Amino acid sequence: MSTKENVLEIKNLNFYYDDFQALNDINMDVKKNKVTALIGPSGCGKSTFLRTINRMNDLIEGSRVEGQVVFDGDDIYSGNIDVVRLRKRIGMVFQQPNPFPKSVFDNVAYGPKVHGVKDKAEIEELVIESLKGAALFDEVKDRLDSSALGLSGGQQQRLCIARALAVKPEVLLMDEPASALDPVATAKIEDLIEELKEKYSIVIVTHSMQQAARVSDETGFFLMGDLIEFDKTDKIFENPANQKTEDYITGRFG
Repeated sequence: MSTKENVLEIKNLNFYYDDFQALNDINMDVKKNKVTALIGPSGCGKSTFLRTINRMNDLIEGSRVEGQVVFDGDDIYSGNIDVVRLRKRIGMVFQQPNPFPKSVFDNVAYGPKVHGVKDKAEIEELVIESLKGAALFDEVKDRLDSSALGLSGGQQQRLCIARALAVKPEVLLMDEPASALDPVATAKIEDLIEELKEKYSIVIVTHSMQQAARVSDETGFFLMGDLIEFDKTDKIFENPANQKTEDYITGRFG
């Protein structure tokens, strides 16, 4: 792992769904052990951009990328990248909690097993460590063998975070991780993000500007596939450089 402050460097990134250009010449850096928030109206390219960072968009037929996403010194779109390994190092948590129809334990153990961890004691240690890392262990320690589908929505989302942590990622991508949750569960996720950035670099897409202001160190404002402005979060919210950013933040559109 490089010692530079940037964990990701995005250079002249364009993204297309067939003939439609969804991202236009995006340039930004993601700093190590910081939370980077992406805000903007629905359909403006935030989630598309997030999925370019671990090549999830590869799964969409007719999609293509121009430009570079440099992670740990390598362009992830160069021909010699192992995409499975990349997604292990750059984990993802989705908008809707999506636990597997398995036990709580097996949900978290799934990733390490897929990546070749066979030792039972090691798997158990990883599961407990990941559940603790997701601030969930105390709530589920007596029901590790029960179905994950029996957990509340907020618990399921923290289980999905634990599942992402179990394969020891370096970067965690979160696509509106609290949008399906109630305010109490949302607060738990936000507290958790604050703790997780000590170990991970986090990029979060959020439709809530208040959430971005609360949890992030830097914020990017997307509009119609353009990155309009990217700066320290307090600067974006208190003294934006671009009129479009100010109009969005003050509720004049969006």
